[in-house]
Order: sequence, then structure tokens, then C-alpha cells
Amino acid sequence: MTTRSSARRNDVPFPASSEPDEGLVGAHGWGPLIVAAVIFFAMGFVTWLNGPLISFVRVAFSLNDFNAFFIPLVFYVSYLVFSIPASIVARRLGLKRGLAFSILVSAMGVALFGQFIALRIYAGALGGLLMLGAGLSLMQVVINPLVSLLGPPTQAAKRIAIMGICNKFAGILAPIVLATLVMHDIGGVAAHAQATSDPTARAAILAAFVKAIYWPYLGMAALLVLVAMMVARSSLPDLQAPPLPTLSGDATHRLLKPHLLAGIVAMFLYVGVEVMAGDAIGTYGQGFGLPLDQTKFFTSLTLGGMLIGYAAGFIVVPRRISQERYLELSCALGIVLTTCAFLTHGYVSVLCVALLGVANAMIMPTIFPIAIRGAGSATPLASALMIMTYSGGAIVPQIYVWLKMHFGFQGTFTALVLPSYVAILAFARRYGRVGLQAPPSGRR
Repeated sequence: MTTRSSARRNDVPFPASSEPDEGLVGAHGWGPLIVAAVIFFAMGFVTWLNGPLISFVRVAFSLNDFNAFFIPLVFYVSYLVFSIPASIVARRLGLKRGLAFSILVSAMGVALFGQFIALRIYAGALGGLLMLGAGLSLMQVVINPLVSLLGPPTQAAKRIAIMGICNKFAGILAPIVLATLVMHDIGGVAAHAQATSDPTARAAILAAFVKAIYWPYLGMAALLVLVAMMVARSSLPDLQAPPLPTLSGDATHRLLKPHLLAGIVAMFLYVGVEVMAGDAIGTYGQGFGLPLDQTKFFTSLTLGGMLIGYAAGFIVVPRRISQERYLELSCALGIVLTTCAFLTHGYVSVLCVALLGVANAMIMPTIFPIAIRGAGSATPLASALMIMTYSGGAIVPQIYVWLKMHFGFQGTFTALVLPSYVAILAFARRYGRVGLQAPPSGRR
């Protein structure tokens, strides 16, 4: 494997593959990883409902794209607002109780969202999403460093890939379940409501439509409560998070590393790209005039691509290729697919966007451990800062909705996504090897 210039500051060579006897997990064993996998599945189910929900609220509340995209805006901005408070809560409660509490908060958010949607109170529904995001922020603050630091650093992306497989498998199921149970006739409802001139009759049609979402969301809330009880009663050790550092001395030196600051930017852009490919793909397809009854399933296509990407990463990383090199190749694939999406139209262009899921799968699992390398006692705060960047999923889609009204949806999509992949590729090339030790002499 070719090496980049050794003159780059903080860069050291890294092995192209791990040792055959290097385990996937460390001293904690498989128990915490299995618990984390269940939690990631639950997180994926509630998170990836946002894509079809954008189409749902457009019809249910007669919204334009800008207002409908408040769904991802409110959901992802919660990571910006709550990540630092979540790190404090995680420190006080410890791992097990922190996870259980975060899932209970998420359950409350899901229940409130379903209740307010059924009452056709859009602001209340957005409040429920904000509470859900608060619970997920705490969950991410605890889970991501746990999985990243559970074993050898060269296997970190592989461990997170396992979490991603669980997350995205749930994400594939979620839009299909919602589309089948709640949105099975969304095209007919939209046409019927639009053709009805009487405001009272139109309101009655939409009220009947939104009530179908109540029981599924109440059921999801109940399942999350069960997951919280499982975590509380599991054999997961009740670890205490390391104390938050004061921003002085060694803590400042560890926190303000260039690779962490660059990782914050890269993660912000990546989450924006992931939401564009996953949640905004339905709106993208509608731009070509594709029917609602088809576009409501498009999020599942992207997540199917991500599942393929995670599986590929799990197989080849790090045995065949390092996680850092895989990140570079993922960005290159994203650049190619985004260009193809711009140059094609209709279903072919949508397919290229969906295939971005394959490219995206291993990007976050690799950015995160690279960014927090060497943080030491500052790891909880570094993790919280990284999770705050998930707000890219709120901001980038809103920029897309605003710009596409002036420059067209296809060109705007490309103008936002393509430079993001280039920037992430630059991060991978510059900082991918930071903090990794060179193999001993005589070993590959």
C-alpha cells in the first residue's frame, strides 16, 4: 500500500491489515456489544422514519417543502442543543443508567409525536421530535465512545459497522412499515384532499388520514420502554463515564487537536450528505414527477445500499484494507455517483442517489474514531462535540430546500453533496493515520 508524505505533521505509517489474532472486542467481551446492537436497532427504527414522514406531513398538514423539512431540522438540531448537557448527564448517571434513561426520554418523544400528529398540531409534533432527539443525543454520547474504544483501534470501524448494520436494517424496515400501515394510499388521499373545495370536508379527510399514525407510534414508544428495562436489567457493567475535563492544560491540548477540529467539519458535512441521500430522496424523486406512492419507499432503497456498504466494510476491514483507506474509496465512490445522478434523469438518477448509501455506510464509523483518537480524559467532551455535528442533518437539507426553488433540485443536490465528499476525502487523506503507531520492524 502506498504511503503519503511522512513530512506531514502527526502522520505515521499504519498497517494495511490487522494481525490475524487481533480480536474484534477487548476485555469487556461481546456482552456490551450485543446490548449496543439492540439499541442501535431501536435508534435506527425511529430515526429513519423521518424520510417518509416528510411526505406524510406535506399531505397531512398541506405544507410546502420548506415547512415539511422542519422534520429533519428539528430532529437533527437537537443534537446541537443537547449533546453537551447529555455528556454531563452521562457522567452523573454512568453507562447503564444513562442508556436506560436516554431510551425512556426517546420513548416519551415518540409518544408525544404520535399524539400531536393525531391531533394535527404540527408544532407539538415537532416538540415530540425535539424530545426524541434529546434522548438520542444522550444515547449517542454514551454508545459511540463505548463501541469505538471497546477493542483494538484498527477494528473500531468494524465494530461500528456492526452497529450500522443493525441501525440500517431497522431503517430499511421502518419506512416500509410506515408506508404499509399508515401511508398505503397517500397518493389517493393527497389527490382527494386537493380536489375537495370545501375546507371542512378537506380537514375531515386529512384528520382521518393522520389518526392512523397514533397506534403505530404508541407501539414504538412501548417497545422503547421495554428496551430501557432490558438495558437496566442487563449484565452491562454500570461504568462511570470519565470526568469532563476543564479546558486548560493537558485537557485543552488533547481536545484542540487538528484532527478533532477537522473531524467536526467532516462529520457535519457527512451527516448532511447522509440525510440528503436518505431522507430527501423522496422529494428528489418527486422533482422528476414520480408518484408519491413510489417515492414513499425510496428511503428504504438508500438504507438498503447502506446495509450493503456496511456488510462489505465488515468483510474487508481491516483484513484486506485499512478502515482509513476504505474511507477514501467511499468518498471517491460518492463523488462518482453524485456526478452520475446529475447527468441522468428519472429512475436512473434516483438509483444513483440511493446507491450513495453504499458509499456512505463506512464514512461515519471511520470519521468518529479518527477524530477522537488521543483525546484521553477529554474523550466524553470530544464525543459530545462530534455528536453536535449531527446538526448537519438539519442545516444542509434546509439549504437544499431553499436553494432548489431558485436553481433546480438536481443542480442544488449536486452543488451541496459533491463538495462535501471532496472535503471528507481531504480529511481522510490528511488525518487518517494520525495517532496510529507504526508496526514493529519486520512485521507487515
